Amino acid sequence: WAPVVELADTGARPIADRLISDEAPPVRRIEELPVVEVITTPGGHTILDIGQNITGRMRFTVEAPAGTEIVLRHAEVLEDGELGTRPLRGAEATDRYLTAGGGPETWEPSFTMHGFRYVEVSGWPGPVDPGAFRAVVCHSDMARTGWFECSNDLLTKLHENVVWSMRGNFVDVPTDCPQRDERLGWTGDLQVFAPTACFLYDCGTLVDSWLADLAAEQRELGTVPPYVPWVHLMFPAKPAAAWGDAAVVVPWVLYERYGDVEALRRHYPSMRAWVDEVASLAGDDHLWDTGFQLGDWLDPAAPPDRPADTRTDAHLIATAYHAHTARLVSRAAEVLGLGEDRAHYDKLADAVTDAFNGEYVTPSGRLASDSQTAFAVVLAFDLLRDAGQRRRAASRLAELVLAEDHRIGTGFVGTPLVCDALAGEGLVDEAYHLLTQTACPSWLYPVTMGATTIWERWDSMLPDGSINPGEMTSFNHYALGAVADFLHRVVAGIAPAEPGYGTIRFRPRPGGGLSSAAARLSTAHGEAAIRWERRGSELMVEVTVPEGARGNVDLDDGPVSEVGPGVHTVTGACRPVADDPERPPRRTPFDEMGATGPLE
Repeated sequence: WAPVVELADTGARPIADRLISDEAPPVRRIEELPVVEVITTPGGHTILDIGQNITGRMRFTVEAPAGTEIVLRHAEVLEDGELGTRPLRGAEATDRYLTAGGGPETWEPSFTMHGFRYVEVSGWPGPVDPGAFRAVVCHSDMARTGWFECSNDLLTKLHENVVWSMRGNFVDVPTDCPQRDERLGWTGDLQVFAPTACFLYDCGTLVDSWLADLAAEQRELGTVPPYVPWVHLMFPAKPAAAWGDAAVVVPWVLYERYGDVEALRRHYPSMRAWVDEVASLAGDDHLWDTGFQLGDWLDPAAPPDRPADTRTDAHLIATAYHAHTARLVSRAAEVLGLGEDRAHYDKLADAVTDAFNGEYVTPSGRLASDSQTAFAVVLAFDLLRDAGQRRRAASRLAELVLAEDHRIGTGFVGTPLVCDALAGEGLVDEAYHLLTQTACPSWLYPVTMGATTIWERWDSMLPDGSINPGEMTSFNHYALGAVADFLHRVVAGIAPAEPGYGTIRFRPRPGGGLSSAAARLSTAHGEAAIRWERRGSELMVEVTVPEGARGNVDLDDGPVSEVGPGVHTVTGACRPVADDPERPPRRTPFDEMGATGPLE
């Protein structure tokens, strides 16, 4: 690390030019947080609680005799009232300072950062004064661009936790976690999180720089490795679906959100090389059904010690992603005016889609893997050939969600897609029931457990307050927070209708008992915003369109309205609110048979 010494301006800054540069932003000291509580543990240790899980370090002022050793140990959580260090694995997360003596002295480390909320202090002269300590938040210097809030306080808190997890992991490289002996730029994590990241912060420069590193590793290794930069630590540098597909998906997201054609042009060779490599692995039958795969990583049904044991066939996922990214390369070629490439990759995407249907889909729309993730993938990637299959697949996805009592049944692959797959087929209530579930596993369960960031596992902390026994148990891991993109686009209802938000789609789909929601976004054209509120049977929507842009307002009950720059109010009819906005009662086969009591 280079030392990061200056405290950055944390306010939102106007974006005059969204075109991505080739220089990543520096890592800076962004914000300072006070200690909110001093805890004496059952073992007699002194622990500082800063109230928020962050990436950074502590600064303190002390007066002590020369040579006094003060030791700070960092961790994200407490377990049995003591510092919970087991998730750190080999990381010591410990700072030691020897005082110079002779008067008050202030110290803050310059060449390290930790992921933490709690700090155990030892060696302090006398009682620990919380006012002597400040937590310094560090991350890449990015301007905040997007905000969201709604009438459900838990969902609003979930969104805040997503923001903090992005801040904790966008530290020069978009990492998976900041606290343990890893801190790697996992490709799969950013592949699913990129749309959320590009809404929350002006992060195009950082991501563009990371994609240049990805392309360099791709050329060196002959494939996209599971993390970038590449060091051989735990997984082989072999192609893996959803992870390697970051080479295609992330540049396309940058183009969609920032409208930067030149960035797309820079990364197009990498995009094409990845799809060509997978096509060679899939062979003439176009099925990627061999080789190393991570699959729907951390499916909640997977045992703690076997995170790759999922309910979804990893090769179904691999072939689905092959079809999806081939189609994206075709679209990129069209944008870049590469007609031959556009036709080639469009034909490839059609062939892979046909092969996928022949191998994994029944004529009625059932799938070889009867899982939430499998159906979410085929619906989100538009892989089914006729409307009847789509209706059956959507119906089956809803059945699977209901069978789990609206608890999450997806891992890294399915989680960003499942709400969109439901809502996109008109199953808005089902999506909201899933989104607002609080029992484990769910997005809101960690919020009810006091989380201030997104966890790696749905149950990183168990209901009894103990830490999940799995080796991989991070409490700051943004991947499962990719659902925030659904909060922005569907719950609030703001999305780009054309690359770079030259035309903005305002398309809220209220549900889940929410009475209001709002989002705003700083675009290259200025601030765009939406706010909606239920007023009895009426839906009131207010949208703000910046100068130089246009807006399309699409409500459930009427035609799309085109609006120009300015603030506009549009009203429509509200969808009926369910009796139970959290989730409907679970039905069983016995309910369908009319059974009212126990079997005799």
